[in-house]
Amino acid sequence: MIQSAKAPSNSSNASSNASSNASSNASGSAPPPRPITPLGIAVDHLESAMALLAQVHGVPDELALHLQTALLRMAGLDPYLEQCTTMESAELTELAQKTRHEPWSANYEKGETVEELEQEMLSGHLEGQALKMFVNMTQAHRILDIGMFTGYSALAMAEALPDDGCLVACEIDPYAADFAQKMFERSPHGYKIGIERGPALETLDRLITAKAEFDFAFIDAAKGEYIAYYQKLLDSDLLTPKGYIAVDNTLFQGQVYLPEREQSDTARAIAQFNQYVADDPRTEQVLIPIRDGVTLIRRV
Repeated sequence: MIQSAKAPSNSSNASSNASSNASSNASGSAPPPRPITPLGIAVDHLESAMALLAQVHGVPDELALHLQTALLRMAGLDPYLEQCTTMESAELTELAQKTRHEPWSANYEKGETVEELEQEMLSGHLEGQALKMFVNMTQAHRILDIGMFTGYSALAMAEALPDDGCLVACEIDPYAADFAQKMFERSPHGYKIGIERGPALETLDRLITAKAEFDFAFIDAAKGEYIAYYQKLLDSDLLTPKGYIAVDNTLFQGQVYLPEREQSDTARAIAQFNQYVADDPRTEQVLIPIRDGVTLIRRV
């Protein structure tokens, strides 16, 4: 889930569209997702550069060729990843389409949502299938989804759970929670998901008090609270000794590795989280450049 930190919005490139959700592009007249991943933003800038280059006389052919080659390599990556990744279920496709067509800005203006939500917060096909693969690989039975939005990641992971598995999803926004619940009811795997409403940290405290345990946790809620979520998972018994944590948006639009003066507040929070995890001797981790970055963490 990517929180608002506006990226360039004049691109219609296939890379940024595909990275949000390939199947949703075929539906209706909703505006295309804006580029919000490091790759999508880079492609957007390259497309703009190529358009400007066409207006300049006397540009060396070699320069134009290098830029065109870079653009072709980068713009084609996300569509190719989508093409070579197992198709999502019909229920996930429907959820993505409905999320894309929901008037999120209007909902916020009418006071129906706690904060201004947006379609780009959806995890999407590639990341959803990656999470589903992680659940299968770890053979998790109990999953904690910290930050659900409309439920795409939750449902993708639930599809990989055994019949007696369960997933607890934390969501602060009542509108998003209601939206997700309706979609879960349309899926044969929806019965595995229980929604806990309210601030995620409060939900985690309740789960700790209840002595709940989880084999796999997915962190994708308020970015400024990532370290706090991580601490609660590791400082308690919420995460089983052999459990895994996946964390979304850990590349945050490619800002985390820019000079600090060029980072948004959200990017700085993510960069601090990344360093905190890297310095923690209790765990080992790998940051995978899936969409906006996914870090996979395990205890050592």
